[in-house]
Amino acid sequence: MLSQRAKYAIRAMQEMARIPQGQTVQAGELAERIKAPLHFLEGILLELRREGFLTSKRGRSGGYMLARPSDMISMADLIRLIDGPLALTPCASRTAYARCEDCPTPDDCQLRLVLLAARDAMARVLETSTLAEPLPRA
Repeated sequence: MLSQRAKYAIRAMQEMARIPQGQTVQAGELAERIKAPLHFLEGILLELRREGFLTSKRGRSGGYMLARPSDMISMADLIRLIDGPLALTPCASRTAYARCEDCPTPDDCQLRLVLLAARDAMARVLETSTLAEPLPRA
């Protein structure tokens, strides 16, 4: 399941994508717009800035802005940053593979094969969904 932290991160980034380039939004205003607790959102914004998704400007007219164009930030990028791998089990992860402790033969595991297919389908949608175009074209 998507964590509340990931939901707030995505909502905040979607809101920031609506702001004209070069303009900033302060954390308090952003928290009001997306109806998120300010203290919780501030931690998320700091992480997004540290990881290169946002930049910030100090001062009276300061705030946050996207560090890259909105069409270069996918939902998959944000979910992986906040919640980790997209796969439902470690053995189905493409980025953080780990063998399941209770699986004697990962190459023949039917559950793993199904979860790999599910992970790939979900990744296709999330990697093509960006802040600029949230839904991939059919």
